[in-house]
Amino acid sequence: MEQNKITEEETNEEKISSQESDHTLARSIVLAALILAGAWVYTASPEGAFSRTERLQKLSDDNGSAAVPFAESVAPKEGVMLPVRWNDLGAKMVSVGVIDENRFRELYAARGGLGAEGEKLLSGTDNGNLAVTEENAGVILNLLWALGLGTKNDILTSGPMMDARYGGAGNFASTGGWTLAEGNAMEHYGRHPFIILTLEQQQLVERVAKNIYRPCCNNATYFPDCNHGMAMLGFLELMASQGVSEDEMYKAALKLNAFWFPDAYMAIAGYLESIGSSWDAVSPKELLGAKYSSASGYVKILEKFDQGGQQKNGSGCGVEGDAPPASGGGGNPGCGV
Repeated sequence: MEQNKITEEETNEEKISSQESDHTLARSIVLAALILAGAWVYTASPEGAFSRTERLQKLSDDNGSAAVPFAESVAPKEGVMLPVRWNDLGAKMVSVGVIDENRFRELYAARGGLGAEGEKLLSGTDNGNLAVTEENAGVILNLLWALGLGTKNDILTSGPMMDARYGGAGNFASTGGWTLAEGNAMEHYGRHPFIILTLEQQQLVERVAKNIYRPCCNNATYFPDCNHGMAMLGFLELMASQGVSEDEMYKAALKLNAFWFPDAYMAIAGYLESIGSSWDAVSPKELLGAKYSSASGYVKILEKFDQGGQQKNGSGCGVEGDAPPASGGGGNPGCGV
């Protein structure tokens, strides 16, 4: 590095040491942002994306050992248990055609198959709590996407997805991109009573959904225009129906988002370390808000490290990453309107 070439004007060793530390951390954050392009490992091209080991090695190589310790807090290697029972929801969605069982299996056949766990989630009737890992995060994403899309809920039928200026709910990535249904996805949109909520539970879902964002776009879960948003909506509905508290909903939602966007949240954790805070010191509700988890919020974090604010469209919004973009314009990165 150029720091060995100290000019006469810069003889303060403490100042140089501080600059070196800042630049090293900046490179680490930039690297994490660049790796975001590999977040589509779960549903599109696993052979071309970074594994957890490769991701952490790159972070470690760029920043010594400082980038690695918080990895277990963001997305633990062993995965996490989610506070919801899956029961027979996969089988129910297959029975009504929200999921075409053959298409779903064909999608994963080229990737080594669903495995015993995935098969049970798809067609079993006695599933326990969902557990998410790096390996199954894509299957969980697609199952929850189908659940969010197919479940009858006022958020879908009376919320911003139905705003006439967007030309209909069928024009979004979360609807037009769901190609694994029997017939057209809109034939199942907000139609099936998979989850029935009380008035209090519905209000809870709406309240939490309005505060949970994802790094691929600028809309909250209340406007589930992409696959991650629709999947998160299904997850919130499931949690509310099973009595999960509001605080626990935020905690579980952050864990799930971190497995869907591991590199973005690794970068956010690195940023927090750089300002003297930490991943565990900030509440899940705050981390999921627009300041950190929206596309624009995430870009602002990167800009502070002289990244230039370029957002990578790192996680596609279709089952194979090729879903149509959300309508409505606006120029937002990712899949937001």
